Amino acid sequence: MSRPLGASYWKLWTATAISNLGDGVSMVAYPWLASAVTRSPMLIAAAGFASRLPWLVFTLHAGVLTDRFDRRKLIVGMDFMRGCLTVCVGAIVFLNRASLPSLDELTSLTDLETNWPLYLILLVTAFLFGLAEVLRDNSAQTLMPSVVDKENLETANSRMWSAESLTNSFIGPPVGSLLIGVAIFVPFFFDAASFFIAVALIATLKGSFKPVSDDKPREKINFKSQIKEGFTWLWAHPLLRPMAIILGSMNGLGTLVGAVYILFAQEVLHTSVFTFAVLGTAGAVGGTVGGLLAPKVSAKLGSGPSLALALAAFPIGALIIGLTSSWQVVWVLTVVESFVAVLWNTITVSLRQSIIPTHLLGRVNSVYRFFAWGSIPIGMGLGGGLVAVMTHFVSRESALRSPYFVSAVLGLLLWAIAAPRLTTAKIEAARTQS
Repeated sequence: MSRPLGASYWKLWTATAISNLGDGVSMVAYPWLASAVTRSPMLIAAAGFASRLPWLVFTLHAGVLTDRFDRRKLIVGMDFMRGCLTVCVGAIVFLNRASLPSLDELTSLTDLETNWPLYLILLVTAFLFGLAEVLRDNSAQTLMPSVVDKENLETANSRMWSAESLTNSFIGPPVGSLLIGVAIFVPFFFDAASFFIAVALIATLKGSFKPVSDDKPREKINFKSQIKEGFTWLWAHPLLRPMAIILGSMNGLGTLVGAVYILFAQEVLHTSVFTFAVLGTAGAVGGTVGGLLAPKVSAKLGSGPSLALALAAFPIGALIIGLTSSWQVVWVLTVVESFVAVLWNTITVSLRQSIIPTHLLGRVNSVYRFFAWGSIPIGMGLGGGLVAVMTHFVSRESALRSPYFVSAVLGLLLWAIAAPRLTTAKIEAARTQS
């Protein structure tokens, strides 16, 4: 019988739930703020690009830091930094509130003049926020094996993702729509408060979260050699290498359609702030169900077929969304996509945590995420550029639909290539060899 998850896990779970509640609030606030500052598809995508660029340029260095310093302290420091940045954004929006259009105008407004001072501030804070997020998230994933036993990793991760989905996508967006209805700056202060509460909880975790337990004096960090060590380990692994590249391709295609999603929702689906928030709850429904059932589905179907299912679901969903104008249809498809996303994560993250050596976990995990997440800013830029170019040849609505069709075609091609490389036999062999 496996041991209980323990008090430290539940404290971490609570902190994650609270901070993700704030993230869910900001999930409504930031896109609507960006769309109130500019209506340019390219500039909207550029804001997303800035927030995700750190996954491309800082992920490998974050892995070295994660393997060098106390992972709990890294999480506390980065969450505190994110809280401070969010307070700054809220204050700036408060001071500029009179220059912004009303939220009700945004579903039909297409020729708004860009508010350049506010846009540039958002661009800079998005990049800084992304830097903190990279180091924080890499530390959090490598923290879990120090909190629970190896045999509890799948259960611990799935419950954590259920909490994240529930607060981030189910509770947070409706709360965000209510707060933004009061005033556009209010959600940002709520989000900041959630970060500071999470900081207080994680700071009280008991135990040792240092990747190196000895007391030998540490030499100056040689980022190049340590990154190379993590890269070499991952690249030599016959399963994690293709898995990282496949996930990177999936994420790139996902952000191709997500780059201007706020404009698609406003101008094609004709959503209000509240309807946009309801759309956000789909991720929670699918994520929560996925968190509860993913281990059972994986055991029933097998790890390989489960990953193949996830690979096929995304392009099929993109094709249908590209053809519809109904936000209800998009909601249902997002539920399905969120379910299979959690199914994918439950299998792959738990696999990495169980087979990567502890002293290399931060670096190898960061190299994996470099391939898996580094494609996100690229997808953002390509998505915004595609829409911007298409507006010269087709209607604006058709241009906003075009990324979904491109993603569907490329996604089905990826499924055909990738599914045979991620079989149950290969996954179980990797676990056995570890």
